[in-house]
Amino acid sequence: MIIDGKKAAADLRVTLSKAVSELKETKGITPSLTVVLVGEDPASQVYVRNKVKQTTEVGMISNEIKLPASTSQTALLAQLAQLNNDHRVHGILVQLPLPKHIDENVIIAAINPEKDVDGFHAMNSGRLLNGEAGALVPCTPQGCIILAKQQLGHDLSGKHAVVIGRSNIVGKPVALLLLQENCTVTIAHSRTKDLAQICQQADILVAAVGRPNFVKADWVKKGATVIDVGINRIEDEKTGKTKLVGDVDFAEVSKVCAGITPVPGGVGPMTIACLLKNTLDAAKLSG
Repeated sequence: MIIDGKKAAADLRVTLSKAVSELKETKGITPSLTVVLVGEDPASQVYVRNKVKQTTEVGMISNEIKLPASTSQTALLAQLAQLNNDHRVHGILVQLPLPKHIDENVIIAAINPEKDVDGFHAMNSGRLLNGEAGALVPCTPQGCIILAKQQLGHDLSGKHAVVIGRSNIVGKPVALLLLQENCTVTIAHSRTKDLAQICQQADILVAAVGRPNFVKADWVKKGATVIDVGINRIEDEKTGKTKLVGDVDFAEVSKVCAGITPVPGGVGPMTIACLLKNTLDAAKLSG
């Protein structure tokens, strides 16, 4: 069974649109998201356009700040300080990657944690680790949990989840979210021994390793739920054109698992929808 991320994202946007209307009516607050784009990376420009479009579709205010690639780190920090101090701005997102002369860690640390809708700030990471209310959680991991529940139901208690990948953006936070859902969680990575055998134990397998078609059918337990976070661009042998594939060999793994997210059309659409959810949550906290 294909787990339809597009439909899940559309359903979430409907829910968010209603919540935005309610917040306007009850508190007079319209959630506002500002996206900062430095440089002219083509992929980043596409991502930002999609974010701006979907933000306005759910009734939020969308602002976009475009800065040249030559922008200094000092100038970008000054721009963020201005946004931090603007009470009309509820969410701030700096589109990554940044030009090489700018330290991403410094920039992320400079964003007000209450407006950090990417959920990358160390304070939000700490709140997630401690299970505290009010944490703004990274968007892709949120989407992974929603899609897993779409397949398995609301209660994931007792499931064995294996996460391949230990990044701060996906691997670690999705593992923490799965722990909060009372799963037994194993984090695997590039140096894990007997990786295939470990994956075979998973009721829920989350692949976030950044290697095209890395997870094979004989790695997956029959009836497992597979969440493929990978986005890899490779050359299609038949056409010679590039195409997007995940970290999972979809054609083979889909024959043995009970549910799998496709690439594209799986986790990707959920990421932006969860970004909008974080913006709404940040607006509520501001009121």
